[in-house]
Amino acid sequence: SLFCPNTLKHTPMTNKNDAGKSAAEHPVVRYVNQVRVRYNDTDRMSFVYHGNYAMYFEVSRLEMLRSRGLTYKKMEEEGGVMLPVSDLHIKYIHPAFYDDLLDVEVTLLEKPSVRVRFGYRVTNQDGVLICTGEVVLACVDAKTRRPTRAPEYFLKCFPEFDR
Repeated sequence: SLFCPNTLKHTPMTNKNDAGKSAAEHPVVRYVNQVRVRYNDTDRMSFVYHGNYAMYFEVSRLEMLRSRGLTYKKMEEEGGVMLPVSDLHIKYIHPAFYDDLLDVEVTLLEKPSVRVRFGYRVTNQDGVLICTGEVVLACVDAKTRRPTRAPEYFLKCFPEFDR
């Protein structure tokens, strides 16, 4: 396939919040991306500026999609779909600082449809929880700019949801 190479292998993970449910009933797709906090990411208090977490979420989400054979460029130019952000929530728990190495865990929370929901959990190199968040993307037809269902090529890159 143009978008999702057959060489990719993905293992479903069970969601700890769904006791008694199998991975087939509630598959979880996770990806962890590391981000090093740059000096210019911090504010006068030496904390990571709050707005930068949205950027960390986006960079990590793009890497998750890339790991599945998807890129926004291919999706827009060849697949006819755009994914603008329709909702963003961040819960700040502990500050991150210059030169911290952050693990940004991205979780695809449900089978994509007209919307695609991602959850986030950011921890530092010591395992301290920095923040959690959620981003909802809308599937939009690139020509008409109208909502549309997630295309088949997108869904095939997440076989965990085929069960």
